[in-house]
Amino acid sequence: MGTAVKTARTSPASWDAFSDVDAFVDEVLAELAAMKADGTKPTRSGPKPALAGAALRKAIMAIWCLCFCGMQWRAIGQLCDIPFNTLFSVFARWTRLGLWRRLLDRLRRTWRLACGDAAEPTAVVIDSRSCRSAPSCFDRGFDGGKKINGVKVHLGVDKYGIPLAVDVSPANTHDTKGILPVLCELSGKGFRGSALGDLGYRGKRLAKAGQKLGITVEPVARGHDGKFLPAGICWVVERSFAWIANYRRLNSVFERTKEHLVAFIEIAFVSILSRRIKRLVTEEVCA
Repeated sequence: MGTAVKTARTSPASWDAFSDVDAFVDEVLAELAAMKADGTKPTRSGPKPALAGAALRKAIMAIWCLCFCGMQWRAIGQLCDIPFNTLFSVFARWTRLGLWRRLLDRLRRTWRLACGDAAEPTAVVIDSRSCRSAPSCFDRGFDGGKKINGVKVHLGVDKYGIPLAVDVSPANTHDTKGILPVLCELSGKGFRGSALGDLGYRGKRLAKAGQKLGITVEPVARGHDGKFLPAGICWVVERSFAWIANYRRLNSVFERTKEHLVAFIEIAFVSILSRRIKRLVTEEVCA
């Protein structure tokens, strides 16, 4: 495992998520078609016909706007002329079927191959971030160190900052306990390697739990005298949290279920990757 991060070449452009929102919609439609082909997406039952054509594209774009703009379900329903309960039902159903997780995994592999790497990493970086949440949120706790009353997002990312596993817990959960579901998810996907984290992941109990899953937890010092110092590839997870901070729905959490919050985190990274893959520059091969 090296410390260098060599990303694929992309066409230059300013950071404007709205400029390539069609790329996000196209990737979601392609994944829905793949799920329908392999039987993962069962036929919808009900008196009303399923969304299709322009209405389906509008619904996907509305879900993206919910994540990026932090709008309410009722407000986006008024703007896109689709009943908000229809939008929410579509989002909840796709989340239950695992659409966002499946799409994110496919785009992550595509991006890694475009960067000249193997499809799956041999090491991940783990960390957490506390976010404020509303009293109506599915769960909350008080993080005494950050003085935040809310939830804590736990990520396990590769060297490009793309998550392989995501989990959420109350903000008062210690990192060594909150990261265990992430390690279990990584192990369930067949990952066997090193998990690099800060010194908050020290402890024999976490090390033994990681060994049982085939994962070596390696605490790495990332600072000195209260200052952050990048060490190896450990800094990439900090950049990942900075990326999702641009998506307003993830700054103050209002979700009633943990699964929906995780889904919006995955949607944010799908949006980022779909823009990158659309802007890939094909290398010209000289004869």
